[in-house]
Amino acid sequence: MNSGELLERSLAYALGSVATVVPGSLGRATPCAQWDLGELLRHLDDSVDALYEGVAGGSVGLCPGRDAPDPVCAFRERAGALLGAWAVAAGEVPCTDIPVDVGGQSLELDVLAAVGAVEIAVHGWDVAQACGRPRPLPPALAADLFPVARCVVADEDRGVRFAEPVGVQPRSCPGDRLVAFLGRRPDPPRFLSGTGLVCLS
Repeated sequence: MNSGELLERSLAYALGSVATVVPGSLGRATPCAQWDLGELLRHLDDSVDALYEGVAGGSVGLCPGRDAPDPVCAFRERAGALLGAWAVAAGEVPCTDIPVDVGGQSLELDVLAAVGAVEIAVHGWDVAQACGRPRPLPPALAADLFPVARCVVADEDRGVRFAEPVGVQPRSCPGDRLVAFLGRRPDPPRFLSGTGLVCLS
């Protein structure tokens, strides 16, 4: 799996979700119980900024940056900067050979990008839900992200960074499986059929 491509696809999806944010909506509730929409957008912005630090500078600080007055604009700008930094880094040497310091621990750059892609895509889903304009995760993207999520979310993360997984039907689409694994309730559920996705409302 190409981690850079995964990161680009996740950013594209999240940018589409952030485009649904309208003025005066930052106080809306989100699927992340501890955050309203404004706080979620700032967290998403911080995540992209941390990824940029890792890609461009080789280390990720553990302290979040300052709040941007316009988190939507900030996210768009940082997403562009991250994609530019990735293009430079990936053009130099294989990403598996680039170490990144994350709080004193060394992590390969392609692993950092894959984990960041999960965070960005799922929070993009959260943003769309909060805006009342649900956008299902693209099935191919969700199918590629799900193995990454299963590798990085441990039992001890439940109740701290993630809620308990939500049960879904065996035929649920990849996007519903991914968000349910990360403690979100897909609504309405979408199921796989022989010809594509079926949405049950």
